[in-house]
Amino acid sequence: MYKSILLSALLASAAFLSACDVPDKDDTQKKIVGVVDETNLNDIMLTVADPNQAVNYFRDAVTKDPSRNDLKRNLATSLVRAKRAHEAVEIYAALEKTGILNDQDRVDYAEALIRSNKWPEARAQLNRVPPTFETFQRYRLEAIVADSEKKWKKADSFYKTAVGLTTKPANVLNNWGYSKLTRKDYKGAEALFLRSITSDSTLYTAKNNLVLSRASRKEYRLPVIPMTQIERAELTYTAALAAIKQGDKQAGRNLLEKAIELHPRHFEEAIRSLKGLTG
Repeated sequence: MYKSILLSALLASAAFLSACDVPDKDDTQKKIVGVVDETNLNDIMLTVADPNQAVNYFRDAVTKDPSRNDLKRNLATSLVRAKRAHEAVEIYAALEKTGILNDQDRVDYAEALIRSNKWPEARAQLNRVPPTFETFQRYRLEAIVADSEKKWKKADSFYKTAVGLTTKPANVLNNWGYSKLTRKDYKGAEALFLRSITSDSTLYTAKNNLVLSRASRKEYRLPVIPMTQIERAELTYTAALAAIKQGDKQAGRNLLEKAIELHPRHFEEAIRSLKGLTG
């Protein structure tokens, strides 16, 4: 993908230069490369490119110029995006040994550690970030780590701060709601899931968590929220499984039948669950 991105940038640059007075071919090539540099291909690879393609791009770049720590940072970021956080951890650890990690590096390092299930190490990195470094990512990670330590007041405070630092709070509201759900604060969880769905009506995870939260207090009817026909069937299936788990087998059976009826296609999971329930 990054080759096609580079080609597109080169073509656009060539089109621009063709409208100018270009007396020398070699000079033209230099100008094209200069324009490509200005488009900041590295940033494009970090945000637009396929994560694994970005990993290959930055790994090649680091191999060609191993003295470039900025390229190593970009490689680590791409590895996290590609769900290869354990490899990113190794890069950040090597950078830390050189003594060049800045506050943003430590936050990124903490995220890679969390994704690698290394919670104490993540806490240690966040503790080294000064309180004056206030970013959405930092407070989201602080909240997640506080959750893992069951420090609920701190977690709530960090989640609240994180929500205030982003224009797209749906995912962090969903995480906060799930935190409340694990504490059996069902009403608090439901309120946060609803806020999450209001922020992003396509976030299915928040819808599913909302149904689970309501089902925890034996409210199996679906909430009034935006949903497609397929989502309605799948959320009904979620409510059915929750009912069965809580011993409400008849309610679960009715919901399974309804889920099968609602689904516009063959709903294999629900059919299998219904057969298992009826023996």
